[in-house]
Amino acid sequence: MGVVNSGVSLMDDARTRARWTRGVRLWSGGLQIGGELLPLLAGSVHYWRLDPRDWRACLQSVKDLGLRLVDTYVPWAVHETAPGMFELGQRDPQRDVAAFMRLAHEMGLFVIARPGPHINAEMTCFGIPERLIWDPSCQARSPEGHPVMLPMLPSGFPVPSYASEAFHDEVARYFHALGPSLAPLLYPTGPIVMLQVDNEGAMYFRDGAYDQDYHPDAIALYRAFLRDKYRTIDALTRAYGKRSSKPPMDEGERFASITPPTSFDAEHPEDLPRHLDWCEFHEHLLETAMGRFARALAEAGLDGVPTTHNLPMGQETTALNAARLTRVVDLCGLDYYNTAAPVSRAIIARRTTELSVRCEGLGIPAFACEMGAGFPPFFPPLEERDSAFTVLTAMAYGLRGYNVYMAVERDRWIGAPIDRRGRKRPFAAFWRKLSAAMEATSFHTLKRRTPVRILVPRSERRLTRAMHAFGPLIGAFFSVLGAGARERCLEDDLGLGYPLAVEADTFARAFEEALDVRGVPYAYVGGEDREVSLGGAQWLICATSGALQPSLLQRLEEAAQRGALVTLGPREPVFDGAFRALPEPYDLSRLRAPRAAAHDPQLLQADPAAANAAVARAIEALGLPTYACDPEGVFATVHEDDAGQPRVLFLINPGDMDVIARVAIDADRATDLLEDGRYEVRRGSGGSGKPTTMGRASAGLLEIRLMPRTVRMLALDR
Repeated sequence: MGVVNSGVSLMDDARTRARWTRGVRLWSGGLQIGGELLPLLAGSVHYWRLDPRDWRACLQSVKDLGLRLVDTYVPWAVHETAPGMFELGQRDPQRDVAAFMRLAHEMGLFVIARPGPHINAEMTCFGIPERLIWDPSCQARSPEGHPVMLPMLPSGFPVPSYASEAFHDEVARYFHALGPSLAPLLYPTGPIVMLQVDNEGAMYFRDGAYDQDYHPDAIALYRAFLRDKYRTIDALTRAYGKRSSKPPMDEGERFASITPPTSFDAEHPEDLPRHLDWCEFHEHLLETAMGRFARALAEAGLDGVPTTHNLPMGQETTALNAARLTRVVDLCGLDYYNTAAPVSRAIIARRTTELSVRCEGLGIPAFACEMGAGFPPFFPPLEERDSAFTVLTAMAYGLRGYNVYMAVERDRWIGAPIDRRGRKRPFAAFWRKLSAAMEATSFHTLKRRTPVRILVPRSERRLTRAMHAFGPLIGAFFSVLGAGARERCLEDDLGLGYPLAVEADTFARAFEEALDVRGVPYAYVGGEDREVSLGGAQWLICATSGALQPSLLQRLEEAAQRGALVTLGPREPVFDGAFRALPEPYDLSRLRAPRAAAHDPQLLQADPAAANAAVARAIEALGLPTYACDPEGVFATVHEDDAGQPRVLFLINPGDMDVIARVAIDADRATDLLEDGRYEVRRGSGGSGKPTTMGRASAGLLEIRLMPRTVRMLALDR
């Protein structure tokens, strides 16, 4: 059970205990089901897209892959035949979701149920009934008051509003219709052990800061959000400065007349609080909506087991804030659909390390809610080697469980390891071997130590959303391609003399590259995850473009007093997190750790040379572990048991060349867990010319051939 920095365990939280009443609990390695500790390994099967006569064969093949859980959506549009009328197997056996789940239970499988309301699943209108999609009261609104269209194949549609009261009323009715069929199937009387709340809640991929939501119900929620945040009009007026007109006598009337920004029009830093509040409101909107969906499920009798939500690719550029969502759902996982390439390796490392340290702090598993196996026919193709590279790279950087999506073929999908009749394809062998490798090493119980954390404050992510330069192309589109703020944000300086939205990203990337070259394990900490994601850090690298929240500064000061090295950059904070001028400068000397050398700077520029020098000093001063590989461009990660012994080594070659990789490792031999091969570690060799792991005299040299765009998973023995 993990303990957050404040000393409060999520597992001990009264709110969580009250929800988990059915004998199912999350733990750091997966699920605890009736006292059994189970890795969180699942496969997706869409019952309504298969002939019921093939359900058993499909489920048996999923089980043969070593997966104990089956994941399925419950699509609203498939089950609703008319307003308020639902077909749940009374006449059509293909839509008998309860029969499908009972069969899974009979076969010894557990179920992750995903009732939406949004499911995507490459369905037209993302599984929401068309009558609601075309209902103006349910539609998200643009600044001009128009429906917000999603240009999606096979047919575009106007997206629902997460604030619409009419939409929430309809969702509650749908969940209540599911209740009688699904509630009896909750564990322990049935197989359902997890419930997903909604799906990829990035506002239906129209999540630009000024794309939406200007629905009347969203505007009302926005005004309530401002009232809760500022309490008084005077406080809001001070925050917004010249952007706020003199308030009338009636304070309630003044809050009721506030309008949100409709485009980025800031000219000076003091103009930013209004825009950052709008971006923060989007996070609040999604948290509120997911909380309402979760309560609606509970009121329909679907409660007592852990809940989850999946964050899509590029989630760091959206309004999805995992720290806030975990207030209303129990686990936020990630979706992965990557190619095998150097840029993908870097993307997976950033996303997964952020997920991993957050989950470790919360005592829950780092889970891929969708681990791509195949692809939709209207997306760029993903080969089997892409899927293998992605899942192994994610595991290398801390993933502990995954849902194979799709495990079983269906319409609008190509490349699943099992066909729709339940017959295994050659790709099934990879997933079966991977399950066996995880079981053989008890991989779900291991830890990847990351003594270095790159912290990107939430204010910086809000700033890059507000200053995104390429609408209607959203930030996530660029993130999926590996582009950061440098490539997608406005370069306006707002009178400060430097490109405000670009600075923090440039600084973080400089340190990322310097740490990668020397093989120092690090993790990203995003947004407000600092409350749970800083434990065990020896070095905190905080990116700031000149703004820093006082509460975050205090957290950094506390870490420094505990002995951690703290580095800020590239700009000295002269604003708070909302870019309001500080009444007096921060005292950065308080960030100096008691044992830090007098010449160690607390403030660095976004310069590769400065980052490289800082990394070299930190390795020596803090005794940081290093797993540098020869040649460069190959990456190694090590996973340890509770005693701190290295047990699993991943070697990643994302490039196009066949290489002989050399890495110093504290082990006697290594056994490839997915391919035949056993390798001896040579002692007394400094062959790589790189720093050895933790400076141990016992470290030897492991030499292995790596094919292009592949990952090797090796068990280590002493």
